[in-house]
Amino acid sequence: MQLFTVKIEKPEATNFILGQTHFIKSVEDIHEVLVGAVPGIKFGLAFCEASGKCLVRWSGTDATLVELARNNAKAIGAGHCFIVVLGDGFFPVNVLNAVKMVPEVCRIFCATANPTEVILAESGRGRGILGVVDGFAPQGIETEQDVQWRKSFLRQIGYKL
Repeated sequence: MQLFTVKIEKPEATNFILGQTHFIKSVEDIHEVLVGAVPGIKFGLAFCEASGKCLVRWSGTDATLVELARNNAKAIGAGHCFIVVLGDGFFPVNVLNAVKMVPEVCRIFCATANPTEVILAESGRGRGILGVVDGFAPQGIETEQDVQWRKSFLRQIGYKL
């Protein structure tokens, strides 16, 4: 078995969701959940089929985001993984619970805009995701001033009252 990482390629501020699912039906179900959760959402979705033709299946509402999702899914190449690349102004927090509730979705590895590396294991049979490196290591402990900034920021952007 070989261990290695694949970097998620995307514009710096672009959010994405990386997960694992178990059925080809996931592509349509995740698509439906996303458009139902946020009117006008822009996204690209790709899924690595793990049996049959073993294709990267895809869907979405924005051609550029679909292409990003397909390219990242192909680079990861792990059976039954999926990636949703979100358009500008769309955030995982607005759709994550809906995606988790799709019956075929088994797990979410990350939902972030951070630089991310996917940790993979490859055997003679194929690849599997072991986990992710999401962002950077902590640089210290939050101070009282940092707490005040965090609380103010969340209220400023409308996530807390």
